[in-house]
Amino acid sequence: MRGPAVRLSVIGVEARLAALHRELEACRACPKMLGPVVHGPAVPSRILLIGQAPGPREGRLGRPFAWTAGRTLFRWFEAALGVGEDEFRRRVYMSAVARCFPGKARGGGDRKPDPEEILRCRTHLEREVEILEPRLILPVGALAVEQVLGHRGPLAAVIGEVRRARYHGVDADVLCLPHPSGASTWHRTEPGISLLGRALRLLAEHPEIARAFAGASPAAPPGPPLPR
Repeated sequence: MRGPAVRLSVIGVEARLAALHRELEACRACPKMLGPVVHGPAVPSRILLIGQAPGPREGRLGRPFAWTAGRTLFRWFEAALGVGEDEFRRRVYMSAVARCFPGKARGGGDRKPDPEEILRCRTHLEREVEILEPRLILPVGALAVEQVLGHRGPLAAVIGEVRRARYHGVDADVLCLPHPSGASTWHRTEPGISLLGRALRLLAEHPEIARAFAGASPAAPPGPPLPR
């Protein structure tokens, strides 16, 4: 009985996520945001990755972290976990603080979602957390870290450790990562290099990772060594 019951539970989660995605795709609540809405597949995972917002190309490509920053992010995961991008996307639910491209900032670079936009999109995140009941949350970048932990200080204070937090009513381990943007030097200079390496080793050792990736096909070729 256990096998069919578990499968029915998974199907139920997938159906609820798919319904939420249809609502997301119809959302036009933020006039300054540039559509389309971007979201990952309806993965019934206990691991929740939260980014900041899609970039200018993700809408056309139809998936989060689909461009330069994503290539860096998935290289990190390949080095830490031994799995490629496709396998990771099949095993981890990928979300974001905002689901549409915010547009460009006046001084260059992508505009940061404003507080009202974050608040409007938070409803979707709350529902995802309710459906998934994640055991491990991976905030990527300062904005996602702030939303999950309430931390507005230096990234060095939170990266390289596992914290226990209550997020939208669910208790979970939180393992923060820097944003993999090419415009950021944080993960390419010290102490960021060492702290990122420590965070990725903690990620690889986490029991939820072992459960999620049990039986996963290894990436080929193997990824680069982890930063020390």
